[in-house]
Amino acid sequence: MLKEMGIMHRVNRILRHPLWKGAMAQIEDAETDRIYCRHDLAHLLDTARLAYIENLEKDFGISKELIYGAALLHDIGRGLEYAQGVPHDEASCALAAVILPETGFSEGESAEILQAISSHRSKGCPPEGSLASLLYRSDKGSRNCFYCKHQDTCKWSEETKNKEINS
Repeated sequence: MLKEMGIMHRVNRILRHPLWKGAMAQIEDAETDRIYCRHDLAHLLDTARLAYIENLEKDFGISKELIYGAALLHDIGRGLEYAQGVPHDEASCALAAVILPETGFSEGESAEILQAISSHRSKGCPPEGSLASLLYRSDKGSRNCFYCKHQDTCKWSEETKNKEINS
């Protein structure tokens, strides 16, 4: 049965969820002319993969599905931020709170993912080894500032720009 559904069956349910798909379409429409980093599927997967690599390298023991679930959901509120001014971490949490139980995540798993999403913009990073700390670092680390032709006009400070590959 597990082989039939795939090891990441809950993550794949997120990708098929109508609310997630609608949020991603809204972001894509809003960012059509954006010259800076986009909040597309490539960014979400880069974030997930960096977090999972760090998880394996440091032996944190966080499940792959939790990492990918958090990464796929952490920016889905961007469309609401663009349209209504709602901070995207809050909007992402509201959307994720609907999606997570409908895709098979338990109440405890959902709470952990929602905590990671709500703190992914906060510099006061959560405890080392937590899903929240992984999401924070991988989200920031996923940006290829070193290769961006618009880095001179980007609002990120020089200290926060990724000037080289670190992970």
